[in-house]
Parts: sequence; C-alpha cells; structure tokens
Amino acid sequence: MTMKRLLLGMLTPSSNTVLEPVTSAMLAGLDDASAHFGRFPVTEIALSDSALAQFDDTPILRAAELLAHARMDVICWNGTSSGWLGFEADHELCRRIEAATGIPACTSVLALNEIFDLTAVKRYAMVTPYTDDVQARILANYAQAGYECVAERHLGKRDNFSFSEVDADTLRGMVREVASAKPQAISIFCTNLRGAPLVRELEQEVGIPIYDTIATAVWKSLRIAGGDVKRVHGWGSLFQEVA
Repeated sequence: MTMKRLLLGMLTPSSNTVLEPVTSAMLAGLDDASAHFGRFPVTEIALSDSALAQFDDTPILRAAELLAHARMDVICWNGTSSGWLGFEADHELCRRIEAATGIPACTSVLALNEIFDLTAVKRYAMVTPYTDDVQARILANYAQAGYECVAERHLGKRDNFSFSEVDADTLRGMVREVASAKPQAISIFCTNLRGAPLVRELEQEVGIPIYDTIATAVWKSLRIAGGDVKRVHGWGSLFQEVA
C-alpha cells in the first residue's frame, strides 16, 4: 500500500536562509512528509512604505499558485509580517490563497496565536531581531488581542539577511533574559533567526515553553495536512505537548 505523502508548501521571504534548512530538518524523521518552498521579494523589515509594500498580496499569491502546481496539502506563509501589519492581514492572506488555489492555508503567526490560546497563555515574552518601532507595533497588536508581554528583547536590525547571522549565544542570552520575568511562554518571533535548533536545550534550562515561529509553521501545516505532530522529535515541547 502506498503511503500518503504530506506535501507542505512554505511561502518564503527571498532573503531568508534559515527557514528552509530548519523546516527540512524538523521533517527529516518523517518519511511521508516534505516541505516545498516558494519565494517572493522581502529584503527589509521596517515600517516605511517601501518595506511594507513588500507584503502586498500579489507576489505572494503568485508564489502560492506556483506551489499549487505541485499539489500541496497546505500552503503556509512562513513569516511574521502580521505581527506588525495586524493579524487580520494574515487572515485575509489565507482567504485569498485558499480562493486562488483551493488549498488550505495557514501562517506562522496565526499558528502561534492558536498555540497561545490552546495553552491558555496570556503572559508571554518575545525575542526578535527587529527595530524599536517594529517591535513596539508587534507588542501593541498582541496587547490589543489580549496578550500581555512581560519581557522582550530585540536587536534593532532591519536588513532581513542579517537576521540569519545572529549567533546562537546571542539568542541564548536573549531567551535567558526574558525568562527571568517568568512568562507563561516565550516566542522567538522571526523565521530568519536560528532559534528553533536551540529550543529543546533552552526549555530544559529555563523551564518555560518556547515557541519559535518556524516551528509553529511546521506544527500547523502538519496538522492541516493530516500528520501527527508528535512524530516530530527533538524540537521542543510544542510538538509533544500541544494537542
């Protein structure tokens, strides 16, 4: 009997070098699951008109339609833009992807919010590479949705490629600093940070669930495709403990 394949489509910022290898590594132990990537232009994370225009739906939908040619089971926007654009931007993007392709859609951020709700998280901490104004916008959107940020750290960066060059010790330090505020959960909020490979060790160290936004994309995509997220081992409590 032929095993049903789980084909996970990932919409990827063009300057991102982290989410593809990390996503593929997460799925490496699942013989029936594979991730497939479509890129569209994103080089800068800022609140300027030119930076915000990168998230216009037109090129994103074009990338989604190309993924649809390969008969994906799900198409996920593996990025965090609705953190500063507003969560409705992701809801609308999912609606448009589904209308254009007939394939269920999800996003990293909406998955994170779902995980917060499933685990009754209201007090969280956040680690990002972003600038002061982008970080403030993200925290304001979460506050408006009823989530309290009790600690945050950000690096003041705007060049998307530079996020991928943040070293592991820097990320460990940021997570340890926000953990001291004793949040219910910590989010590593950027899909071009190498946070996901550190989650298991840091969760064991600080004793707090850590939800990386590459991991949330994989978690939700697998669920939509009909896969068992508990088969993903070594990437933290999300895959083993969040039903």
